[in-house]
Amino acid sequence: MPDYVITTDSNSDVLPEFVKANQLTIIPQYYAFGDTVYGDELNMAPHDFYETMRNGELPKSMANNPAVIREKFEQILKEGKKYPSHCISSALSGSCSTVIMISNELMEQYPDRKILVFDSLNASLGEGVSVYRAAELQKAGKDMEEVYDVLIEERDHVNVSFTVDDLNHLQRGGRVSKTTAVVGSLVNIKPILTVTASGELKADGTVRGRKKFPETLVTRMEASLDLNSYGKDRMVAVIHGDCLEDARSVADMVKSLGFTNVVINDVSPSIGTHAGPGVVGLVFYGKQK
Repeated sequence: MPDYVITTDSNSDVLPEFVKANQLTIIPQYYAFGDTVYGDELNMAPHDFYETMRNGELPKSMANNPAVIREKFEQILKEGKKYPSHCISSALSGSCSTVIMISNELMEQYPDRKILVFDSLNASLGEGVSVYRAAELQKAGKDMEEVYDVLIEERDHVNVSFTVDDLNHLQRGGRVSKTTAVVGSLVNIKPILTVTASGELKADGTVRGRKKFPETLVTRMEASLDLNSYGKDRMVAVIHGDCLEDARSVADMVKSLGFTNVVINDVSPSIGTHAGPGVVGLVFYGKQK
């Protein structure tokens, strides 16, 4: 196997067993309730996190820690390895720019090493599917530069659609406009949001009532597929904010279409801070955004 290490941040929502099996290095992202900071050694279980939000306590997201990033990256470099790093969309967070800055500094310090930073222009498993893809390509014997080129080529084909119960969380964090939040709060109207090719959030339709949104998400997916380029063996990911039954309903519909690699995972708290409880999303490869 090529001698490089794949790194990503905890926003990618890659399943823990995959992280362990592929020896991935994870950069923690932080969040806080009051004065208590979580994200590294101290963490909340997803259910506890979202239940705390349901009970009226609002978390805040925090910048990642440059010292922690440097420590984790330098440990890899001292082992004589190089690595590609996957990061959350630069349009949604300043984290990616921090990773790029530290990587450039370390390459000056270790001129015989190489670091490639991949800006996913996405978040949660919209970022995570590229981590899975990188690991797949690494196992196939691809070198780091080849992996990076494939990820760049496929990046605009990673489609994400999701709906939230309460747009005020996204508005509070500056991710959507106040107008979008007001429209989305209308009785029994749920917004459909997407991540654009530039890595930003965009309102892209509505669905009336929560019961209809699983079917709506899957119908939208069907309309955006490009099966000649990305077949049904490609990963499809369902993400959720403590609403597993809704996520399973979406996953079952996707499997009924013949997709064979469907994963479900929680939206991590650092992303859930903005999305809130009840978020459900669908990530898939398809037509260019």
